[in-house]
Amino acid sequence: MSDVEVPTVSDGAPSKLGRALRLLRAFEPGDTELSLAELVRRTSLPKATAHRLLGELAEWELVERSGTGHRLGVRLFELGALVPLQHRLRAAAEPYLTDLFESTRATVHLAVLDGSDVVYVHKLGSRHCPVVQSRLGGRMPAYCTGVGKALLAHAPPATVQQVLSDELVRRTPRTVVAPGLVLRELRAARGRGFAVEHEESTRGIGCVAAPVLGTDRQAMAAVSVTGWAHRLDVDRLAPAVRAAALGIARAVQHTSA
Repeated sequence: MSDVEVPTVSDGAPSKLGRALRLLRAFEPGDTELSLAELVRRTSLPKATAHRLLGELAEWELVERSGTGHRLGVRLFELGALVPLQHRLRAAAEPYLTDLFESTRATVHLAVLDGSDVVYVHKLGSRHCPVVQSRLGGRMPAYCTGVGKALLAHAPPATVQQVLSDELVRRTPRTVVAPGLVLRELRAARGRGFAVEHEESTRGIGCVAAPVLGTDRQAMAAVSVTGWAHRLDVDRLAPAVRAAALGIARAVQHTSA
């Protein structure tokens, strides 16, 4: 999860809004629901405070009560759909992602960069590929994912420096955690026009990703195909992923004109 400044009051303590946001941001990729005890553990909020705020968030449909805990509410998805850039991006990307999915029969992702994380804004899952623990609105660290490396390869230097200055956690035995080696991978990805991941975020998983570049040549998003690492045919998949990313970029620019 990326570090985001939480609203505070004058004495530096989190405001009511800040505490509510802390609860919402406690949910991580793969979390379908969380118990009150787990939310208290992750946020360090008093149990009574967390319980009261969850009740208010439920009234606004930002969270939903389940039999054993709480899950994110449908209103969050509706609000996200109203964000102009993401809405335009998703609409422009839809046909290209569908074509990529049909041609590769692999799981297809569209993601954007938010701080040190990638956020998945679209996903087409494939039954021919391993189960990928990603979901719409879910997050993963950028430094160890294919889409993350594609995005960072075309990000401002200050953004890259911020990511590399944070602790790089070894998620699998193949995760690259040395900042210098990550930077070398980003330069290679920028030079060839696509990034590759081999079991760096999840065991057994590999992917090929390409950036969706804006007119400023910085990445507004990244698209990827994901499958079994030992079956990943980079030579076959890279041209298809790059073509989809280029098509999405042109479509977004056309809708912005």
